[in-house]
Amino acid sequence: MVADAASATRFVARPSDGRRIAFEVSGPADGSPVFLLHGTPGSRLGPRPRGIVLHRLGVRLITYDRPGYGESDRVRDRDVAHAAQDVRAVADELGLERFAVVGRSGGGPHALACAADQDLGDRITRVAALVSLAPAGAPGWFEGMNDDNNQQFARAVSDPGELESEIRRRADGISTDPDYLLRLLTEQMTVADRRVVSDAAMRRQLRLSYRDAIKNGPYGWIDDLLALRRDWGFDLGSITVPVRVWHGGQDTFAPAVHSEYLAGRIGGRAELDVRPGAAHFDAMPELPRTLRWLAGQPTFAGPRAALN
Repeated sequence: MVADAASATRFVARPSDGRRIAFEVSGPADGSPVFLLHGTPGSRLGPRPRGIVLHRLGVRLITYDRPGYGESDRVRDRDVAHAAQDVRAVADELGLERFAVVGRSGGGPHALACAADQDLGDRITRVAALVSLAPAGAPGWFEGMNDDNNQQFARAVSDPGELESEIRRRADGISTDPDYLLRLLTEQMTVADRRVVSDAAMRRQLRLSYRDAIKNGPYGWIDDLLALRRDWGFDLGSITVPVRVWHGGQDTFAPAVHSEYLAGRIGGRAELDVRPGAAHFDAMPELPRTLRWLAGQPTFAGPRAALN
């Protein structure tokens, strides 16, 4: 068996400002490199396929903490487009000439930002956005969204101070009780989502990711919510690489109308897949199928592969 790439946390300091970015690499060292951009909140430790699955897919998976999350230094007032700078810094550190990018939930817009970046775009082979949000101002942005997400995203525009206070309360809750956020989210979940997160291994990975995300404060979470509701800083129409846009038809955290808008704005380069009966957290067991596509292989029709 081909040896795994090192999975311990590594760091790169950006030459321009010395800011530290934390990342991890897993899977075969000679696999097709794919960046996985975590959700909101989240970290480099979020749910991902087991090592044996990555070997079978031939994927070398790179995850990193967005600024303010986990071990990565904060960047105040960042926009979504900023993600391309960090992906480029990690790719340069690893000596990657070409690679693919996938983002899940709040990571979806950041993955698309990488594809649209003028300096980075020619290094990217394919991009996927799973259960992603659309830019603020897209028609029907709040339609079908659960009450909790609706209130948080509305506050990001109408009362950022109250939003910050609420996220600080939630971060304190996670620090005290690792199950705190999962319980809060479960109250907003559809039956489909509850089915996914009932898996013990999935819950363990989510708890780990949420707790690591806020270990040095709630800043990444706060900055993500604000950035997602501001101008993203790039044009979806400028994306020229193939894009897979996947969504669960029953999603109430980021309803499927968001992905429909994204695919429409990206145009003929986008493949839209809205899965009836699936919801937001179904993006996690769907990930191996998407990784296979990102690695340039035909997608498989069999059972979805297990995550850690």
